[in-house]
Amino acid sequence: MKLRILLAAFVAVPLAALAQPADQPQANPNPSANRYVAVPGFFKLPPGRIMGSSSAVAGDSHGHVWVVDRCGVNDCAGSALDPVMEFDAQGNFLKSFGAGTMLFPHGFFIDHQDHLWITDGHVGGGKGDDVLEFDQNGKVLRTLGKPGVSGAGPDTFHEPNAVLIAPDGSIFVTDGHVPDKGNARVIKFDADGKFLMQWGGHGKGPGQFEMPHCLAMDSKGRLYVGDRGNDRIQVFTQGGKYLGQFTQFGRPSGIAIDHNDVLYSTDSESRSANGYGHHPGWQRGVRIGSLKDGVVTDFIPDSDSTPETSSTSGGEGVWADGKGGVYVAEVKQKTIVKYVRR
Repeated sequence: MKLRILLAAFVAVPLAALAQPADQPQANPNPSANRYVAVPGFFKLPPGRIMGSSSAVAGDSHGHVWVVDRCGVNDCAGSALDPVMEFDAQGNFLKSFGAGTMLFPHGFFIDHQDHLWITDGHVGGGKGDDVLEFDQNGKVLRTLGKPGVSGAGPDTFHEPNAVLIAPDGSIFVTDGHVPDKGNARVIKFDADGKFLMQWGGHGKGPGQFEMPHCLAMDSKGRLYVGDRGNDRIQVFTQGGKYLGQFTQFGRPSGIAIDHNDVLYSTDSESRSANGYGHHPGWQRGVRIGSLKDGVVTDFIPDSDSTPETSSTSGGEGVWADGKGGVYVAEVKQKTIVKYVRR
């Protein structure tokens, strides 16, 4: 009976990948196939500026790549550095802005107007626990939430992780960064920022979350939520209806979907050690595969040599340009790495 219920839930989505039971064993969680190679020193920073920890990288309609780091370290509190940086298609630095506006930039999305949306996951001193919308010159256009105020209401957040703007302008935010504590939800706002609905709550069942850490949307408008603490990606309609899940893409810290409906999922936490990140048999790195069949075709391994001794390494943010380029934002290594297809 349990298997029949699972299958009924998954055939609701006309994708072969979601027509399989959630607990179907995978032949190899760490496939050896990898057609990608790193481009050394792709991003050229201005003299004296170093890259800090980052989980935020994305591209705009002009082919430029934007990075939001944590002010040369892993926290922007008290820093005079600009965390938002623009690079051209060749990785040349163009400009920066945002000093003093954020404490802990986390999630990042660029909408069809090339506006930059950033979640701030820390709170204090009248800043943070909010979502900021910037234009490309650094002007703050809108703030969702109440800066410096934590909460679980329709107009407050606590440790917001990710933001995504749908084609119709609807705004989705995932909220809650600690397992079994605080918020664990997806919130939907309309294009004017009016609260519409939310769903979630702590747990392992369909539609429940432990650290809803990242967001992506496919060409059909389905919403993908990286449920990191449950080692899965859940799929919903934009109205919050549960459609199914993926487990074959690892423990997702960041996810992206390109215009060909290829999914990129970066796992920065899996390890065999007991405790936080326990996900035995799974290595850290970026898993890539088409949503048409759900098969993982490429695995870019994490460059860190000691993943068992740290809570994070490798990519926490990921973006793909749809032309063979994959950009990975790393917290522990404090870098952004560009990979290209061989």
